[in-house]
This record gives sequence, structure tokens and C-alpha cells, in this order.
Amino acid sequence: MDFQDKKVLVVGTGISGIGAAGLLVKMGACPVLFDSNDKLKREDILKRAGNEPSLIVLLGSVPDELKEEIGLVVVSPGVPSDSLFIDEFRQRGIPVWGEIELAYACGKGNVVAITGTNGKTTTTTLTGQIMKAYYSSVFVVGNIGTPYTEAALSTKEDSVVVAEISSFQLETTVNFAPEVSAILNITPDHLNRHHTMECYVSVKESIAARQTKNQTCVLNYEDPYTRDFGRRCPAKVVYFSSKRELPEGIYLKGEDIWLSGDGKKERLLNVHEIKLVGICNVENVMAAIAISLSMKVPMDIILETVRGFKAVEHRIEFVAAKNGVDYYNDSKGTNPDAAIQGIRAMTKPTVLIGGGYDKQSEYDEWIEAFEGKVKALVLIGQTREKIAECAKRHGVKKIVLADTFAEAFAICVDTAEPGDAVLLSPACASWGMFPNYEARGKLFKELVEKIGV
Repeated sequence: MDFQDKKVLVVGTGISGIGAAGLLVKMGACPVLFDSNDKLKREDILKRAGNEPSLIVLLGSVPDELKEEIGLVVVSPGVPSDSLFIDEFRQRGIPVWGEIELAYACGKGNVVAITGTNGKTTTTTLTGQIMKAYYSSVFVVGNIGTPYTEAALSTKEDSVVVAEISSFQLETTVNFAPEVSAILNITPDHLNRHHTMECYVSVKESIAARQTKNQTCVLNYEDPYTRDFGRRCPAKVVYFSSKRELPEGIYLKGEDIWLSGDGKKERLLNVHEIKLVGICNVENVMAAIAISLSMKVPMDIILETVRGFKAVEHRIEFVAAKNGVDYYNDSKGTNPDAAIQGIRAMTKPTVLIGGGYDKQSEYDEWIEAFEGKVKALVLIGQTREKIAECAKRHGVKKIVLADTFAEAFAICVDTAEPGDAVLLSPACASWGMFPNYEARGKLFKELVEKIGV
């Protein structure tokens, strides 16, 4: 697409919107940065956008006469792509892109795109480190923190872009076709946005929809959705498995990770060589290995990087031992399935902080995964009563409702005994109490450090 002098409506004034508008300016377009919240301050938005003089900021509504001039709409991930406002432009025949599509159209190099309900950040971070150990020009972008749009124009033909891609971002891809894609797993999440599991699965699968047989898609053989997709995937499929030996792929056998293919088997490493806890992280490592091999990285570089890799912040992150109690921050466990991995990683009696924003999830499987390990469940947020009722049905004896996060933490400190663990793994989003899961995890760590001070 030729962006020169094209009037582009960028919907959303957060990090993604600002990044998209900045890229469009550099491409010679005329972006209009829009937010339906008319209580925002235009000068604050312009400041965050670097006071770009050519940037127009609109708040509240878009005049009909301007709608007639728009040649492209770029929608931020936080804005539902099926909203009536966005549909109006589609009905006018105007293309609707997301930031990922925009960056992909403007960038260069080979793209590695990673999605899944859980494990995205760990796998993306590890894959990024492996790529940096071998390639000279590597960018780690997407839902992990740095917008792809900020890096796009810095990429070169020999660059590798490693992108964490959320379902929200995948909704608005059009031509996006990564060299290597990965779907780590698919479990119920964001159903308040996607409405049905079928829609959510379809969106996740779209990461590989435009790949060719010369490209690669890495899939989890033990996830029924991804295994099924493997039969229909247009790209070459590489499976990984934590439960069975595969004739082709990467798998866990006992405590060792193996690679099989072309009639050969190779032991790669023992799980105790990995500085991460939990079977979920073993799966993340196997996925990263499969991705990296597909990107032609030598095995010795892959394994050396894996052995040195430490846990991603906020994902089953060991914080400290205080008074004989281990404290773990799993604030990124924002849905029940992610939180299941957190509790499974615990080897000690555990006092667990759960609850938060309601994404219309069900909590039975999470509670069942406690398996007698949780000695006390401390609940906060919008979902605390819903989770408490579920926990009672499953026989959890000690359930405490707290009004604030600080109160919940204090209850955990009072309840935990030497030899126990305290785990923040909420199974819910942070919204309503915190701006994001990072802020929640940061507060948890700050409170841990203050114990005994």
C-alpha cells in the first residue's frame, strides 16, 4: 500500500495507537489519532506522540465529512474490531488493519510470530534471546511490550522479528504471513471479547492462515485444538509434546527433552538443566527450540541459551524466601488455565491469592488442580464471591475474602508457616484494581521485600 498523503484513522490513543500514528507519519501518511473518550486531554496525547505537528487528534466522535476522506483504518488491540463504529468503515469498503498488519506492511526481514492462551511471553523472550545469540539484527516486539510499529522501519532484509501476538491483535491481520508461527495452546480466555470458543480458536489459528508450505507452524500436540489445526494448517507443521514420544518433533520422555526426525532420535537436555519451574515451562522451552531450529539456528547455540535462561518476570517468578516461606509472583496467570500451571509448579503447601476482573471464565478445573496443595485461598476483586462458591463446591476448607490487595497479602503472611509457599496466581485479569498484571506483580514483590523490615 502506498501511504503517501493517505488519510488514515488510527483508533485508540494508547501505546499501540501512538506507535501506529508515529509509523504512519514516517511513511508520509496523514494520520488522524482518534479516541471516543472525550474526557482525555488532546495536549497529553500529542505530548506522548512527540508533539508531531502533522498529527491530528480527535476526541469523542469523527465528523461525517472526515469519514469520507479516510483511506485506511488502523485499530488498536483494545478496541473491539466488530464494533458498530469499525463496521461502518468496512461497509464503506475501507480496509481495517491492526498495528501488526501495519508494521508487517512497512517492515522487512523474517518474522517469527508466537501466540497461545498461555506461555507467549516466556516463549517469545526465550526465542528472542536465542535469535540474538545467532543473528545480528533481532527485534522482540508485539504484545510483550514494544510495539511492532516502533521497530518496523529499523528492520533490514536480514533482520529477524520475534513477535508475541495476542488474539486481539490477530483479529485485524490481513496479509500477515510469518516465516515461522507458533500456537502454544488454546484454552478458554477473553470470551467477553470473542463471545464463543469457536471464534476464539479461529482467531488464534489465523496466525498461520496465510502461510505457505515453505513456512513453518509449531504446534502443541497435546492440545486438542492445535493438534486438530495441524491437519488443516497450510504450513509445514512441527509438533512438540510433553506427554508422548513423537516420530517427528520435540518431546519430553522422562526428564529428558528429545528431538526426533528422519528416523533419528537425539537427546537434547535434562529438564533440571533449565532454570524454570513447571511442566508449562518445559513446553515453552520445547516450542522455542522447535521455532529456533526452523529458523536455522545451530543446536549448540539453542541449548546454551536455554540453559542460561531465567524466568520471565511475573510468570511463576521466585521472589524471595522470608521466615522460611517461599514467595512466588505469577501475576501473569490471568486466566484459569494459566493459573493451573502456576499451582502445579508448587511443591509445598501453598497459600494462594486469586481473583480479579471477571472475563466470564469458569474456575472448576483450576480449583480441581489444587489437589489438596492449597491450604488457604485468599480472594480479591470482582470475582471473589464467584470463585469462593466454586471452591466450596470442590471442598476447599479455608477461603478468605479480602477487600484490598494489601489486606490479602497480610492474610497470606499471617497464614503461611515455615516450609509453605505463598503464590500470587489470580486466574483473573487485573483490571478494576490495577492498570495491568505488571503493576499487580510489582506490588506483590514490593510487599514481599518489606516483610520483616
